[in-house]
Amino acid sequence: MIFMQIIKRELQIAMRKQAEILNPLWFFLIVITLFPLVIGPDPVLLSRIATGVAWVSALLSALLSFERLFRDDFIDGSLEQLMITPLPLPLTALAKVIAHWLLTGLPLIILSPIAALLLSLDVKIWWALVLTLLIGTPILSCLGAIGVALTVGLRKGGVLLSLLVVPLFIPVLIFAASVLEAATLNLPYNGQLAILGAMLAAALTLSPFAIASALRISLAQ
Repeated sequence: MIFMQIIKRELQIAMRKQAEILNPLWFFLIVITLFPLVIGPDPVLLSRIATGVAWVSALLSALLSFERLFRDDFIDGSLEQLMITPLPLPLTALAKVIAHWLLTGLPLIILSPIAALLLSLDVKIWWALVLTLLIGTPILSCLGAIGVALTVGLRKGGVLLSLLVVPLFIPVLIFAASVLEAATLNLPYNGQLAILGAMLAAALTLSPFAIASALRISLAQ
């Protein structure tokens, strides 16, 4: 199936360019590691601000990885080939987004126990953090891919990309923070998770069409 072949292709290319994949993860770990050194070793203070630190670090590390989503394909001409495959362009875009999340979002979830240890998080708060990352990071990949598709043909489009996508991330950060605050106060947070889940469903459904339209606009210039 072409859809799975595109995902497999993206993973194989990433394995050949491991530095581009590892750099955002190293950035995430460096921020998580340095923050306790700056704030101090007080576990109460760290646990109070840890969830915000973890999510902001995850967002910034995601920004570092977005630009390569379509850049290499645009440079070597394979993006045009992907656009004329029998697979509809929205499904091709969705395959690229899934591959991006497997390479960037999933490793952040795997690294979350290290973040919890460094930031003195309780198990229940860590579990809430994992749930928000599991639901929220795919939304970041979907929204980030739209910005990348709009700027793929521009020189030095990184700053413009940040200006385009960061405002779109704010609702995700708000509801993720609400979940983590409720977990800290021992309150139920199923409602906030449900809203994040609805945002994820909307992003997975609508963003492939937005990405496809953005790619057509960028390549038509």
